[in-house]
Amino acid sequence: MTETTTQKPIPVTVLTGYLGAGKTTLLNRILSENHGRKYAVIVNEFGEIGIDNDLIVESDEEIYEMNNGCVCCTVRGDLIRVVEGLMRRPGRFDAIIVETTGLADPVPVAQTFFMDDDVRARTELDAVVALVDAKHLPLRLKDSREAEDQIAFADVVLLNKTDLVTPEELERIEATVRVINPSARIYRTQRSEIDLTKVLDQGAFNLEKALENDPHFLDHDEHDDHVCGPDCDHDHHHHDHDHHHHDHDHHHGHHHHDHGPSPIHDVTVQSISLRGGEMNPDRFFPWIQKITQTDGPNILRLKGIIAFAGDAERYVVQGVHMIIEGDHQRPWKDGEKRETRLVFIGRDLDREKLERTFKACEAQA
Repeated sequence: MTETTTQKPIPVTVLTGYLGAGKTTLLNRILSENHGRKYAVIVNEFGEIGIDNDLIVESDEEIYEMNNGCVCCTVRGDLIRVVEGLMRRPGRFDAIIVETTGLADPVPVAQTFFMDDDVRARTELDAVVALVDAKHLPLRLKDSREAEDQIAFADVVLLNKTDLVTPEELERIEATVRVINPSARIYRTQRSEIDLTKVLDQGAFNLEKALENDPHFLDHDEHDDHVCGPDCDHDHHHHDHDHHHHDHDHHHGHHHHDHGPSPIHDVTVQSISLRGGEMNPDRFFPWIQKITQTDGPNILRLKGIIAFAGDAERYVVQGVHMIIEGDHQRPWKDGEKRETRLVFIGRDLDREKLERTFKACEAQA
């Protein structure tokens, strides 16, 4: 164990997206481009016969296939076994890519790298990348909860097949993606063509790294008026898309841009952004524990920066369902506003309760 634990963790990218969204096309781009890195690929194929493996281009990469169907707790064990097998071959590859079946919820896959101590010591979840079929997304959202979860859970969204829809349709589709997940980086693509530096080695799942790369990662109220063309690769993650509440208490100077409800009405995931001052740790920690225990099944992701009274360092917290973790990130900078920001992405979340109980955690001035 000692020789492996001292090594730098291997980054893991999870590729998700509904059937036909373009995952295998993107994977082939990754495997065939001359980027100087070697990838171990784990393909999770739905059904007894692995089809995706036959579609993947010939390459020098290590391809492992899991044929045990849906991603669930049994796959988690399978995934752990495969990753542990990979770890016994140090130096053979630089990173791991997990391509999930189009029918899969990506959460259990991500949880594997979040939860299993042995896997976690050797790997690091780098980013969840979701591919979205721009033409068929409205239909997918009507008939599949998984399609919505894939978007909600993603760090990076490739809005693919943009050439098959009109500019007006594309604007509506992108607005819908933003309703589901306001903090994801969104790129418009055709045939999964994208600069791979925007997909790989992102450090996007790790909130601390995401904040280092983009200090405004959680500031969704800095709306700009950039209008994107069909080939735009602009980072679309500086928006506040608080679509589910219209009489928000504007304390702490928090300003909301109301973009209206989703143009596709079958969306069930909502994003709730909370902003406050310095927190009392004796109130905040029991509160966040209780919220994740009672509402955990409905919370897809939570992430935030916490300012504790009397604490010289920013505290970063993130969670997946009922699993939550936090740590100090760095000292507050001179002139930096000491405020707390939390984002919940999930279903059936009680906004009023979250806002009221969050507010009660503030330190008394």
